[in-house]
Amino acid sequence: MALPTETDMSLEFWRNGPTPGGLYNFPGQGTSTKMGPIKKTLSPMVTGTSVLGVKFDGGIILAADMLGSYGSLARFMHCPRLMKVNDSTVMGAGGDYADFQYIKSVIEQRVIDEECMNDGFQYTPKSLFSWLTRIMYNRRSRFNPLWNTIVVGGLQDGEPFLGYVDKIGTAFKAPSVCSGYGAYIAQPILRNALEKQPNLTEQQAKELIDQCLTVLHYRDARSLNKYQIAIVTKDGARIEGPISSATNWDIAERVGFFDE
Repeated sequence: MALPTETDMSLEFWRNGPTPGGLYNFPGQGTSTKMGPIKKTLSPMVTGTSVLGVKFDGGIILAADMLGSYGSLARFMHCPRLMKVNDSTVMGAGGDYADFQYIKSVIEQRVIDEECMNDGFQYTPKSLFSWLTRIMYNRRSRFNPLWNTIVVGGLQDGEPFLGYVDKIGTAFKAPSVCSGYGAYIAQPILRNALEKQPNLTEQQAKELIDQCLTVLHYRDARSLNKYQIAIVTKDGARIEGPISSATNWDIAERVGFFDE
């Protein structure tokens, strides 16, 4: 019987490895040895702007306009960005609209799976918020983020909840939450109103949100005066709209550029 040669022994120790001079295919990466850069989403395409949220006495309200911007072009006029998860939880998203649709489809399937288990459990605002923080941070850590800023709201154990999470996993909870340009323009208005009257009624919250969205329509070039609102109270969750905020552009003729 012939003894194994040095070449045979080296191949034996190299079992399950790449062929000499070849490339190793890591598990789950397929069998292709084609070299090239890994392609990721570098920038969003169709985007939505601000999402606003505020607590009121006995519930929360979220709002988002319905404009889908293709770069700087106001391209799509009917892009709903609010989602009713169940009777206690709603969410809204700004940023890339395709990524929002992906997140929405995943959540819808998970809700169906929970209902099929029929064990009496369902998504709560806090559990959905916690899950989204992990998802967004995980995608960011893989250098392939979901280009969204998400606001989660709802009612849990009789208490209103509002949470914010962005594409790199930054997350916090607050009585009022704004994403996008609304964080600079609408958030001061909401905070000022809550400082004066911490326990808003539902109608006052609606009027406050309408005021903020009207200001954003004047100041944010990527916004529209057609919007939706999502309301969660002890009676359940509902989405209302489209609603058109009243605007007045009479002052526009007085705005001009003057040479110094």
